[in-house]
Amino acid sequence: MTETKYTKTVDWYRSRFKIFEENLNGQQSSELHALRRKGLESFAEKGFPSTRDEEWKYTNVESIAGNEFLPAILSEEATANENEIRRHFMSEAEAYRLVFVNGRFKPEFSATENLPEGAIVSGLSEQMNSDHETVQALAEQAVFEEDAFTALSTAFISDGAFVYLPENVQLDKPIQLLFVSADAEQPQLIQPRNLIVAERGAAAEIIEYFVADGSKMNFTNCVSEISLGANAGIGHVVLQQENLNSFHVGSTFVRLQNDSRYRSQAINFGGKLVRHNINAILDGEGIETTLNGVYVADGDQHIDNHTAIHHAKPNCESHELYKGILNGKAKGVFNGKIFVHPDAQKTNAVQGNHALLLSENAGVDTKPQLEIYADDVKCTHGATIGQIDDDALFYLRARGIGTGKAHQLLIYAFASEIIDQIQPDSLREKIAHLLAEKLHTVEPV
Repeated sequence: MTETKYTKTVDWYRSRFKIFEENLNGQQSSELHALRRKGLESFAEKGFPSTRDEEWKYTNVESIAGNEFLPAILSEEATANENEIRRHFMSEAEAYRLVFVNGRFKPEFSATENLPEGAIVSGLSEQMNSDHETVQALAEQAVFEEDAFTALSTAFISDGAFVYLPENVQLDKPIQLLFVSADAEQPQLIQPRNLIVAERGAAAEIIEYFVADGSKMNFTNCVSEISLGANAGIGHVVLQQENLNSFHVGSTFVRLQNDSRYRSQAINFGGKLVRHNINAILDGEGIETTLNGVYVADGDQHIDNHTAIHHAKPNCESHELYKGILNGKAKGVFNGKIFVHPDAQKTNAVQGNHALLLSENAGVDTKPQLEIYADDVKCTHGATIGQIDDDALFYLRARGIGTGKAHQLLIYAFASEIIDQIQPDSLREKIAHLLAEKLHTVEPV
């Protein structure tokens, strides 16, 4: 792809921004719109990344940069199949729920009754015009100057999830954020913007679930900002199951204070080209952070996981484990960085990346990294790439298990180390079922 074509697509988004701006009805002078303009300026200046950029060396975004996706906020509201939406619901007894179709909040499908006093679980659009000071924290974590996709998201901030947990409020059930991409006449740019704030001592489980109602090409560019106060805790599951013609870039920015806990589990089954970024800043002592992930890719799928953990203060722990299962001509990428800053003595950081290749044409680029600027730390990292163990396969076949079933059992066992940690039980069972369904299509060749 030539630089001219990249520029043409950037100009397309600039022209769509002008239309978006003209439809704001007097809000062009707001602080929020000033932020949007800065996002657009940053995006226009940077343009889409290329493989010459070190952070995108193994992921070519031509298929995104070469298409003119219409920002969904400028489209007529999409009509998704109600039955299709509902089949992805966790019950109201199991979870609070926010539903979005092409990035727009759908209160008629959502369920937020009986929240603790002071807690807010709502669409971001409902809060942006309020006086709630926390909404002003938009883009404090998501540094859009450093990433074109985050800048593009910032330019069109309009809706997403807003979760606010006051001091010591601990939710008794998870919050399901269900994002449905629906087919439209023109391929859509769907950009949920999520802001999650847990004050001192607050805790919740957050489930981001991305699905598609349809088979057409769409591009989801989701940004989630998460802020944890002292002794707060957030469990965060991201489950991506969009159609195989779609593109997905998800970016999560987390900042943690003293004695807080953040646990992330990223599960990717769908998408033609998928990139998941996590940037966690451990900005206090006594923090525990876990970043885990599993992805299964077949055909010509491309799934890229990029993580960065910044140990900024002493006496913190981080644990990271990503596993990939690849068949056909699928490609996986893992780039995990752990930065130990000079003040971060007594850091304990462990990182692992393991990939299982089921065909000769599948491949993985893995790059675990440590940058350590303190001298009293315990840090390890490692990566393995291999195939199904022939001895284990022979063991199962010798006990009367067919070859196909034996393959599935061994592949599931490879992934189960991460799947088995997912909470609540109903979500773990659903993901295990989805994994089993996916494995029926990725038998080794």
